[in-house]
Amino acid sequence: MRRYLGSVVGGQDLRLLGASIAIGVVVAAVVAMFETLTESVLLHWLLNQSLVVLVTAPAVGILAANGLLRWLGRGASGSTSDEYIRAFHERHPRLPILQVPGKLLAGAATIGMGGAVGMEGPSIYAGSSIGLWMHEKTGSFLRRDNARLLLTAGAAAGIAAVFKAPATGVIFAMEAPYRDDVTPQALLPSLLASAASYVTFVSIVGTAPVVPFLADSSVAFGSGIDAEAGLSVFGVDLIDLAGALLLGIAAGLGGRGFAWLVRRSKAGAKRYSLSRRLTVGGIGLAVLAWAAEVLFESPLTLGPGTEAMAWVVGDRGLGLIALLFGLRMAATITTVFAGGVGGLFIPLAALGVVLGEFVGQVIGQDETTLYPILGLAAFLGAGYRAPIAAVMFVAESTGGVGSFVVPALVAAAVSQVVAGPSSVADYQRSVRLGHLERRFTLPLTSILSTDVMTVPPDATVSEFVYFHVLGRRERIVPVVDGEQFLGLARLEDISELDRGEWESTAVGDRMATDLPVAQPSWTLRDAVAAMGEAQIDVLAVTDPGGAFIGVVTEDDILKLDEILDETGN
Repeated sequence: MRRYLGSVVGGQDLRLLGASIAIGVVVAAVVAMFETLTESVLLHWLLNQSLVVLVTAPAVGILAANGLLRWLGRGASGSTSDEYIRAFHERHPRLPILQVPGKLLAGAATIGMGGAVGMEGPSIYAGSSIGLWMHEKTGSFLRRDNARLLLTAGAAAGIAAVFKAPATGVIFAMEAPYRDDVTPQALLPSLLASAASYVTFVSIVGTAPVVPFLADSSVAFGSGIDAEAGLSVFGVDLIDLAGALLLGIAAGLGGRGFAWLVRRSKAGAKRYSLSRRLTVGGIGLAVLAWAAEVLFESPLTLGPGTEAMAWVVGDRGLGLIALLFGLRMAATITTVFAGGVGGLFIPLAALGVVLGEFVGQVIGQDETTLYPILGLAAFLGAGYRAPIAAVMFVAESTGGVGSFVVPALVAAAVSQVVAGPSSVADYQRSVRLGHLERRFTLPLTSILSTDVMTVPPDATVSEFVYFHVLGRRERIVPVVDGEQFLGLARLEDISELDRGEWESTAVGDRMATDLPVAQPSWTLRDAVAAMGEAQIDVLAVTDPGGAFIGVVTEDDILKLDEILDETGN
C-alpha cells in the first residue's frame, strides 16, 4: 500500500507531505488569531474614533511594535517577508520560532493602529518559521534538505490564509525568492500546506474576499461581468487589451518608483535612531491621516489599504483618485521608514487598484471593475517581481473569468518589462544558481585550513628544504613573523639557488610576496578566481590587519566538491 501511495505522489516522502499538511493547519490557526486581533479588534476600533485618535494612533502603534520586538521578540528586527527570502537562500535556513509571537503582535500593533502596511508580512514570517520548526522537531523522520521545502510550504500556507487564495499562496512562495525565476522543488509540499491552510482558515474566519469591491460583484463568483462594460466572458475586447497595455506601462513605472522609495526608506531606517524615525514618521502619518479625512471624509491612508480600494471604485473624480494614490504611497513609505512591522503585498495591491481606476476613467472605461483588477495585477507584479502570483490572485478573486485574466496577463507582463530588475524585496536573487554556482557562493571558511605549519623569515633555505619539502612533503609554506604574514616560501623559487648557498640564504630573501592574499569574508568563487589568475594552488588567508589565519589549497576545493557530491548538496 505504501509503495502504491509513493508512486501516486511522485516518489515524494509521505512523511514530508504529512508534515506539510500539519504545517498548513497550524499556520492557518495562528494567522486567524493574528488577523482577528489586527483587523476585527484593533483596526475596527480605530476607524470609529475621533480625528485626534486617528492622527496619533499610527505613531503609538509603531512605538508599541518596536517595544514588542525588543522585549517579546528577543531583539528581533521588524523585517518579515524579507526574512523568509533571506532564509530561503541560506545553506542552513533559520528563523527562530521564539520570535514569532513578538513579530505577530508587533505587526498587529502597527497595522491595527493605522500603519499602512499589510498583514501578509507577519503571516509569511510565522508560516515559514513554523515550517522550519516542524522540520526541527521531526528531524529524525525527515531528510536534512527538507528544511527549505517546509520553509516554503509554511510561507505558502501563510499567504493562502491571509489572502484566502490557496493557489496564490503556492505561486508567491515559490516566486518571491527570485526576480526572474521560480523554485519548483517545493511544489507538492506547498500545495498541500496551502490547501490545508485555506480550508482551516476559512472555516474559522469565513470566505469574505480580501479585495472588498469584489464582495458583491458577480465577477467574484465567475458568473460574468457588468453588461454595460460590453465585455463577454468568452472574449476579450481590443479596447481592454489596449487599456491593459497602457496600464502595464503606468504600473511598471509606478512600481519601479515605489520600489526605489521602499529601498531608500529601509536604508534610512537603518541610518537614523528610533526616536528620530518615530518623530518624523509619527508627524508624517498624522498629517497624511488629517489630509485624507479632509479630502475624502475618511481616513483612507490608515491600514493596509482595503478601505481605499472600496472607496476608489465609487463615482470619484480623477483629481481625488490621483491624490489618493500619492497619499497612500506616502503613508506606506513613511510607515516603513518609521519602523512599522508588516508586508507590502496589500499596499501594492491597493495602489494598483487606485491606478487601475484612474486609467479606466481616463480611457472612458469606468463602468466596470476590470481596470482596478488589472491595476492590482500589474502594480503588484511590478513591485514584488511576482507576475504569476499577481495574475493568479486575479484569477482566484474573479473566479477565473477570461475577460479579466487575459488582460491581466498582458498588464502584468508589460509592467515587468517596464519595471526592470527593481523590487521591494531585499534578498531576491535574479535566477536560481546552478550546481557549480551554488558551491561558488559558499564562504571561504568552509575550506580554510588553520592548523598549518609555517616558517619564520630568518630560517635558512636548508631548513626549509629538509624539514618541510623532504620531511613533510610541503612544496609551499607560509612565511610568518610572529602573527604577521609575509609571503610564501616555494620550492620553485629556490630551485635555481646553488646548493652551497642554502645554509647562508634566509627564506625571507627568496619568498614570494607578490601573490594574492585572501580575506575570511571571501567566497569560494573569489578564491578560485584569485588562484586561477595567479596560477597558484595555495592561497594564504589573513585578517584585515595582515595576521595569518590559514591557507586554502586546490586539494581542499576538490575534496569539498567530492563531499558535497556524496551528501547530495
